[in-house]
Amino acid sequence: MARLPRPAVVAISVLAAVVINLLVYAAGRAAGGTFRFTAAAGPSEVDAMTIAGFSAVPLLIGLSAVALLSRFGDWVTKAALVIGPVLALGTIALMTLPADFDATSKMTLALCHVMLVPITVVAVLALRHRTRQREPSTA
Repeated sequence: MARLPRPAVVAISVLAAVVINLLVYAAGRAAGGTFRFTAAAGPSEVDAMTIAGFSAVPLLIGLSAVALLSRFGDWVTKAALVIGPVLALGTIALMTLPADFDATSKMTLALCHVMLVPITVVAVLALRHRTRQREPSTA
């Protein structure tokens, strides 16, 4: 992502997450996952739009915040390198595991969460690189 402006880093990262997670979802469907679960309102199903939205929206919000706030100090990207992956992996325990999905669906959805980790790390590092390029040198 060399020389891309901040908005492009965010957009490409979000698009990559959506495409990758839709491919993971398609593989889970092909492997027999039903992606059905019981919600408070009754039976429900995770579809491709849900995968795309749950991949794009949190990443878009988080990376946009990093892109805007990283100008205030390196602590922003350092924190994002921890918080982003923790949220991506932590939501497996909060959202995926407690639901009554079949095993294939549960594994597929967990893998979708895991796939967000390297995308988040690469994007945050790219945003940090842009911040450091903008700082005046002290030499």
